[in-house]
Amino acid sequence: MLIAPDCFGDSLTAVQAAESIARGWSASRPADTVRLAPQSDGGPGFVEVLASRLGEVRTLTVSGPLDAEVAARWVLDADPPVTAYIECAQACGLTLLGGPPTVRTALEAHSRGVGQLIAAARAAGAGRIVVGLGGSSCTDGGRGMVEALGGLDAARDLLADVELIAATDVEHPLLGQMGAARVFGPQKGADPDTVDLLESRLAAWADDLDTAAGRMVSDDPGAGAAGGLGAALLALGGRREPGAAVIAEHTGLADDVAAADVVITGEGRFDDQSLHGKVVSALAGAARARGIPVLVLAGQVTLPQQALQAAGIAAAHSLTDRAGSVQKAIDDAADLLTAVAAEVAAGWHGGGDS
Repeated sequence: MLIAPDCFGDSLTAVQAAESIARGWSASRPADTVRLAPQSDGGPGFVEVLASRLGEVRTLTVSGPLDAEVAARWVLDADPPVTAYIECAQACGLTLLGGPPTVRTALEAHSRGVGQLIAAARAAGAGRIVVGLGGSSCTDGGRGMVEALGGLDAARDLLADVELIAATDVEHPLLGQMGAARVFGPQKGADPDTVDLLESRLAAWADDLDTAAGRMVSDDPGAGAAGGLGAALLALGGRREPGAAVIAEHTGLADDVAAADVVITGEGRFDDQSLHGKVVSALAGAARARGIPVLVLAGQVTLPQQALQAAGIAAAHSLTDRAGSVQKAIDDAADLLTAVAAEVAAGWHGGGDS
């Protein structure tokens, strides 16, 4: 049994979700061999997932999104090529604001800590640096990160011989109606006037990024990820890869799937977006090619049975249905997930789901 969930929003990390599912499944089917392989799409939990499978976890004190210092964890894998895994949310995540986002934090939050993590990774000898993008509190276009690296020219020189990867499932450009400020700014505390100001700041910064890169990186898919950190990484010579695919590759997920009889995955909300570049879709595609059934346990399930069948998913089960409300499912996510996993396991007969 391969248990490979994403995080459940702010309720459970991917690691916690995998452990909860394993407890429930093993309670009903103790003879089954269970393998935990928590997943991530590049957002919060990216480092935790990788730390559970490979490399050495390191901690660095860096500038948080509002200047107060924070302890940021990252992973260094010494196997060639030496690779550093960084999660932007460790340095500038929404959870580091000390409270709900506001107009002030939307304007002041920055990404300097991410630059400090990249500098540490380079100093440690990393020839490949993978930056997970998601859950950021800033909309500075990565300016803080670049400044922490000494400016655009110095940063490009420092990373000239580094394989730099921006890991994100977000495909938004930096600017415009589908850009970082207008799509994600309101989630970070920005009111309409603040969104306009953030857009104006990003537009001026985009000129510098595009000039440094020698092309319009601000228009690239993923440039708007993590408040525009994607654009800055692209301007420094990086490339974008889907976060779920990065985790799958770097943790050997294909081998795990190939060895499984059943794949169990999940996330906070299983909806149409889940089938486009998210963890569930990546797992379903890999399992379907081998005829391996996939079960989804999620906080909420909004997809019809027809869509599940088309995606190669045997069944999807909702914590909310058991709890009676979304809030109850959030408040008691770990125990509910264990209970649902136990029920599903009890009804599993090897070829179909009762």
